Amino acid sequence: MRDDGEQLCTLQGIELLPFLGGQLVPRERDVPLHAFTFHAGVDAGEFLLRFSARRLCVPREVTHRYVDPLAQVWLGAARRIGLRVVRTPDTYASTDGRGALAIAVDAELDADDSLGQMIFHELCHSLVEGEDSFAAPDWGMDNTGPEHDFREHACQRVQWVLAGRYGLRAVFAPTTDFRAFWDTLSGDVLADRTDPSVQLAIAGLRRAALPPWAPALAEALAASAQIAVAAAPFAARPTTGELAPLWLGVTAPPAPHPTGLPAGDGTGTCATCAWRFDRKPDDRRARSSAEGGAEVDRRGASRCRQADAKVDPTWPACERYEAALDCQTCGACCRAAYDAVDVAKRDPMVKKQPTYLEDRGTYYQIKRKGDRCSALQGGVVVDGKTSRYACEIYDDRPRTCRDFTLGSAHCLTARRRVGLSL
Repeated sequence: MRDDGEQLCTLQGIELLPFLGGQLVPRERDVPLHAFTFHAGVDAGEFLLRFSARRLCVPREVTHRYVDPLAQVWLGAARRIGLRVVRTPDTYASTDGRGALAIAVDAELDADDSLGQMIFHELCHSLVEGEDSFAAPDWGMDNTGPEHDFREHACQRVQWVLAGRYGLRAVFAPTTDFRAFWDTLSGDVLADRTDPSVQLAIAGLRRAALPPWAPALAEALAASAQIAVAAAPFAARPTTGELAPLWLGVTAPPAPHPTGLPAGDGTGTCATCAWRFDRKPDDRRARSSAEGGAEVDRRGASRCRQADAKVDPTWPACERYEAALDCQTCGACCRAAYDAVDVAKRDPMVKKQPTYLEDRGTYYQIKRKGDRCSALQGGVVVDGKTSRYACEIYDDRPRTCRDFTLGSAHCLTARRRVGLSL
């Protein structure tokens, strides 16, 4: 502050490099930098110029703050889904069951963490655990023991599939102690339907298309992909000892499958998919007047039950690809997919297996054990795998069961209901 009360900002100790025996010096003290003149004849090496550069400091009011673009996207997505994100130095990530999602402050995160990635990971947990988990602390998980492990594995499978749709696996990889599991994932991470974590992941992926996650989750992933693709070309290659920027791992989002479904990571083709079927040339599949009354293509053609469209058997697998189905690794139609099996009064089962039936007056129903048919055995998780299912009365099963066709539309519905098919 000068004697006259005017506020000054000064720069002192500016060092100039030697310049052929010359030196910049000011004409007078407290003058603008452009007022310097050059004087020759100064001894070499004696060119340290100390000066005060005068400029007026104009006070201003800060009215905005900068927010990282990825953070902005995911903070907004969380808010639309129903979560309020708070930052804290006291926890890595947790929910309170009342709408608050606590994420560690940046100083407590690893170098390859980001707020966007952390929010995305927690949303994947919510997909696996279901909408009711929003009302439970930490999504209802106790974070200990094998029960927690396979649920964490299911979360990472969901994260792998969703991030893969947008080329974001490098940017949105998890960084917890379970990163070792993530690093083992490759190809079709939903292929082993006997793995309980795969079944949970499939159920989670189906929820992603439903409220409260949709449409905010997909829109946030699409926006993140745009940011990543734009930022990747500017990422510098690391020098010795430096960590590589995550942006170097960004890939272009894969093109959709020709059916419009997401592209798959598997090695199969439509020809080997369980959901492809061949329509016979004389199979008209007539529509009712309520459906428009139009006649469907009567020529023979391969079609897909998942896409409800024609397919070329040579096309690569989509995300919903499944190899040949096996009733004994499924059992969906005999358990939670349907809550009753009706049996006609004249069905041979009535005489052959009467102890399995309940009389409903004009018809019978097979007794239930919890959410499954009383004749169904198996389906126990042993060493992380679901044991094979079997029917105790298979040879005497009723017509209702005999008419249920493997690979039919009803079969797909049943498998979807129990988390075996997308």
